[in-house]
Amino acid sequence: MGPEMMEDFRAQAERFGTDIRYEMITKVDFTGPVHKVFTESGEEVSAHTVVISTGATAKWLGLESETRLNNKGVSACAVCDGFFFRGQDVIVVGGGDTAAEEATYLAKMCKTVHLLVRRDEMRASKIMQERVAKTENLIVHWNTETLEVLGTEGVTGAKIRNTKTGEISEITATGFFVAIGHQPNTKIFEGWLDMNESGYLDVVPEEHLQKSQGICRW
Repeated sequence: MGPEMMEDFRAQAERFGTDIRYEMITKVDFTGPVHKVFTESGEEVSAHTVVISTGATAKWLGLESETRLNNKGVSACAVCDGFFFRGQDVIVVGGGDTAAEEATYLAKMCKTVHLLVRRDEMRASKIMQERVAKTENLIVHWNTETLEVLGTEGVTGAKIRNTKTGEISEITATGFFVAIGHQPNTKIFEGWLDMNESGYLDVVPEEHLQKSQGICRW
């Protein structure tokens, strides 16, 4: 299982003398050959090389009900939580490749998957759209936005609105998956490292690492 494997990795790292600290890094200073990172407790850590692997955080719709029911049927990871909803009806929100992948993955184990797409077309690649269209138990709701995730102790469905007609209706489901993209956790590196317009760090090719001043980005 994943948690057990993570513990094995941690134990292996400690056997090789790795100093493991559980803190958030709040700012960095990459002005000199020795780089500095600062923890939330105010401690300064210096290193010749910094490996950045901060990942990305899932984007959410910003609904109160979404937050309230998080981990009670609301999820941003079908691979992580999909097996909890085997044989049940679920909802996926999004129109890109991530949403298409999540929806087709869930369709393999769920009774019915409702894919809510805000526009009248998907942003997903052509091949992913074809997979969505060929999945019989996957229903696409075009021009649809979520007004509220329904439920108290767990998800029971969603209140939705057609963005063209204004018609409001409800869908019954026990799982609600948000797949509208991710936000890279790179804010503390603004001004220090090059990023693209989405905030992802520009990757340095391996052959250029000697010129990257000890900052490794993979």
